[in-house]
Amino acid sequence: MTRVLHAILKAVLAALIVAPASGFAAEAPARIEAGSLSSVLPLTESADKVSIGEFMIARQPVTNKEFLAFADRNPEWRRDTVLPLFADQNYLAHWAGALILGDAMLPYQPVTNVSWFAARAYCEAEGGRLPTWHEWEYVAAADETGIDARTNPMWQQKILSWYSETGGKALPEVGVRAPNAWGVHDMHGLIWEWVDDFNALLVSSDNREQGGADKLLYCGAAAATMEEKENYAVLMRTAMLSSVHGRDTTRNLGFRCAYDIGGE
Repeated sequence: MTRVLHAILKAVLAALIVAPASGFAAEAPARIEAGSLSSVLPLTESADKVSIGEFMIARQPVTNKEFLAFADRNPEWRRDTVLPLFADQNYLAHWAGALILGDAMLPYQPVTNVSWFAARAYCEAEGGRLPTWHEWEYVAAADETGIDARTNPMWQQKILSWYSETGGKALPEVGVRAPNAWGVHDMHGLIWEWVDDFNALLVSSDNREQGGADKLLYCGAAAATMEEKENYAVLMRTAMLSSVHGRDTTRNLGFRCAYDIGGE
């Protein structure tokens, strides 16, 4: 019994030593069960239900510290060597140097000013991928107690309050807020996030602009009303993502990785 207690105490002490002072500790990705979602971006005009297969997703967005380590291991993704084809001139511009965060950037803040190409390369290096839009939307629909809280007025107000805030503030560290019902942090209220199929998103009031069956189409004029606040907040993200290109970077746009079951 004494040996067992000693082993438990040793494990607890080791965990305390490894965990950074900020309270952030890397966790295994959350396993997301298969299900269906009434998406704001239905695949067809006649059916808004989208089937989501089982997958895994990172519990927090990728941090400055994690992306710095990636850039160190993969110098082609440093800001001083990255090809202009894959990132614009603001890529990691908030860092003090190519491999230096500087005093203004905290290690456990979410990394931003990263392009879609860089985000995808990071996830692939980690054995994963970027989540699809519908996967992200599926996980983001949860609050702290249920997996689809979009009709909950309190959830709606909490989400909309973030969109009403002005920018320019220093970003909080990841994982500070309570996780949602899936055990995932910061799906709302921290940053925008890249998704793998961002360039397939199309927000339009005219469905004649769809241009192809592979586009995710949402008719904003028909349904983006203030009475549908749970859709309006998410549509803000689709509008932003549909306006950028893969090499673009912004100070509020980061990412997290997803993983296929069995392939993580």
